[in-house]
Amino acid sequence: MNEIKRREILFLYDVTFANPNGDPNDENKPRIDEETMINYVTDVRLKRTIRDYLKDYKNKEIFIFEESGEKGERISKKERIKKYGNDPRKALEECIDLRLFGSTFAIENKDKGKNKVETSETTESQENNLSITGPVQFKFGKSLHRVKLEFVKGTTVMPGGEGKQAGTFTEKYVLPYSLICFSGLVNGKVAEIEGINLTLDDINLMYEGMWEGTKTLFTTSKAQQPRLLLEVVYKDETFHIGDLEKGLKLITKVEEEALRSPEDYSVDITNLVSLLEKYKDHIDFIRVKEGDLIKFNYNGEQTSLSKVLIDKGFEVKEFGF
Repeated sequence: MNEIKRREILFLYDVTFANPNGDPNDENKPRIDEETMINYVTDVRLKRTIRDYLKDYKNKEIFIFEESGEKGERISKKERIKKYGNDPRKALEECIDLRLFGSTFAIENKDKGKNKVETSETTESQENNLSITGPVQFKFGKSLHRVKLEFVKGTTVMPGGEGKQAGTFTEKYVLPYSLICFSGLVNGKVAEIEGINLTLDDINLMYEGMWEGTKTLFTTSKAQQPRLLLEVVYKDETFHIGDLEKGLKLITKVEEEALRSPEDYSVDITNLVSLLEKYKDHIDFIRVKEGDLIKFNYNGEQTSLSKVLIDKGFEVKEFGF
C-alpha cells in the first residue's frame, strides 16, 4: 500500500468585495456562469496560491512561477528547465509543485540522432514533448450560492510638481461576497505510475499552502479568508467517494446575491455526513480544520463538523499548522 493512499479534499474560502479570479478575455471580470450566476475559479488560481506561499514563505523550490530576465522578458518553462540540465526528472526531484501537480515539458534536443522526429525537414534543434500527470488534481472551484457582479469606479490622485495634481480614473469589477468550494483528489497510484517520489511532507505543505496562502494573498483584489479544509483518507488506494462538494448546502434567510459575510448563512453538512457514513468502512481517518466565523448545521442544529464526525465514530485528526 502506498503511504500516500487516496485522499479526497474539500476546501472552502470566501472573498469580500474582491475579484477571486479574473477572466483576461472578458475585461478581467470575475468568472461567472451566466446561466446560474455561480462564481467559478480555475484550478490554476488555487495552484498558484499554493506555489506562491511555498516559494515565498517556506523557501521551497518551485518550477512554475512568474520570473523575468535581465531585459524584463518573461522566462518560459522551456528556458527554466535548462537550470536542471534539460532533465524533467531532475526538476521533478527538486520542485515540490511538479511532484504535486505535474507539468508538460518541451525539451530542446540538439543531438539530431536522439529521439529523432520524422518531419519533412530535418532541423538542427528538435523538441521532445513530455507530459507528467500530477497525483494532485482539483476541479474548478464554485460558489455555493448565486453572486452579484458590481462595477466600481474610483480616482487616483498623484502630485504633479509645484502643487499641481494629476488624477486618473480606476475601474474594476468585484463580487461583494462569494463562498467558494474547491474539491480535489490525491492519487498515490498516479505517483507510482509516473515515478514521482511524492511524500506526506509534500502533501502537508500543500495543505498549509492552501490555508495560509489564502490568508496571505490579501490585496485589494484578493480580500479572502479560508473557512474549511477537509481531507478524507481512504484505506483502499483505488476507491474514493467523489462529488463531496454536493453534500454541502447554504442555509440563509436573505437572497443569495445579498450575502455579505458568514454571519448571513450557515453551511448544512447533513448530506455530507450521510455520504461519509455510507462509505465509512472505506475510510481510514479524516482531518478537519474549521476557520473562524463559519457556522455549520447538522439536522437543524448548529454545530461543528469535527464534533459531528467524532460522534459518528470517525477517527478525526487535526492538521499540523
